Amino acid sequence: MRIVVTGGTGFAGGRVVSRLLETRQDDEQITVTTRDPQGRDPWAGYVRRVQAFAGDRLSLGRAFAGADVVVHAIQFPNHPVEDPARGRTYLEADGRGTEIAARTARRVGVRRFVYLSGAGAGQGRPQPWFQAKDRAEAAIRDSGMEYSLLRPSWVYGPGDRSMSRFVTFCRYLPVVPVIGDGRNRAHPLYVEDVARCVVECVRREEARGETLDLGGPEALSMDQILHTLLRVLRKRRPLLHQPVWLSKLLARGLELLPRPILSPAAVDFVLQEVDLDPRPAMEYFGFDFRSLEEGLRDYLGAGERVI
Repeated sequence: MRIVVTGGTGFAGGRVVSRLLETRQDDEQITVTTRDPQGRDPWAGYVRRVQAFAGDRLSLGRAFAGADVVVHAIQFPNHPVEDPARGRTYLEADGRGTEIAARTARRVGVRRFVYLSGAGAGQGRPQPWFQAKDRAEAAIRDSGMEYSLLRPSWVYGPGDRSMSRFVTFCRYLPVVPVIGDGRNRAHPLYVEDVARCVVECVRREEARGETLDLGGPEALSMDQILHTLLRVLRKRRPLLHQPVWLSKLLARGLELLPRPILSPAAVDFVLQEVDLDPRPAMEYFGFDFRSLEEGLRDYLGAGERVI
């Protein structure tokens, strides 16, 4: 079976590739699309790398040719801060880009398409990140291929952009900045559990037409998430809540930087709340998703001296 992973050099996609390799079956060939196939190879030659670009039919067609399964895990650089001048937006990358990927995969004979969507998709929400996911999912459903649509909540783990920033704050700043009142809730989900679900969807013969919400077993407020992180790191830091309007004002100034860490729209993205029930997915895949504390301890270790 030939498996192609788009976004396989990124955060979540990279862990999917690693999980495929760790549990590799004899008949599997794994291919990763990348903008730079001559760059650093984290898989030491065990993965075939081909050049392809998001939204480009020709390069995707070459990459998908002969594939049985495509795992689509692309995300635009510097997510969630959009850069419209470079086409790095939700509607362009997630929406139009996935539509093109699905049509291209179907055209070259791909049998199954596994898509990392997002929590809150399918609810008709007006924000561009939800609109993009809805467009992407509709294109995949209408393609005629077998498909699995996985909708993860906030995914964290080594090498992520969001939780890693808070780890740095907790370790080195005297206070931990928090946008808003800290009451917005999420289901933080460990990236290793996401990768395991994706690989199951690749290999299970019956994983056809599945749409599943993925989230950690706990619905936690932002304050609870940060208190858990501080406990794992064995740090004592007060949380400094900033009004949303002030955060957006500061973010507007950051947009002048070459690679801003925040934008006003990204503030709205990080404050979004999506209520979900992870139990159907846990029952389907046959394992319990790790709690936030379990996931953090898995890759951050036992913590440090309390200071």
